[in-house]
Amino acid sequence: METAQPGADQERFVVNPSVVFRELDGETVLLNLDSGVYFGLDAVGTRVWALLLEHGTTGPVCAQMEREYEVEHDELERDVHRLVRELHQKGLIVAAGP
Repeated sequence: METAQPGADQERFVVNPSVVFRELDGETVLLNLDSGVYFGLDAVGTRVWALLLEHGTTGPVCAQMEREYEVEHDELERDVHRLVRELHQKGLIVAAGP
C-alpha cells in the first residue's frame, strides 16, 4: 500500500510560470510552454487542481474533497498525492517551500 511521505501535506506547490491551463466543459487542459508537456484532467482532477491552486498544499485539498465526495479517506489521500506527484514530475507545478 502506498502512503504519503512525511510532511507531504505541508509542502506548498504553485503553478510553474511556463504553464498555461484552461478549463473546458468541466475538464482542464494544461500545457508547459517550455517542455511541450500536455496534460488533461477529468472533472475530479480538475477539482483537485482548483483546490491546489487555492490552498497550495494537499492537506486542505484532501479535507475539502472528503466533504464533497463519497470516498475512503486513505484512497482519497493516495489519489490526491499521486496526482500532485505526477503534476510535479511533469513540471506542471513546482514546490514553493513549506
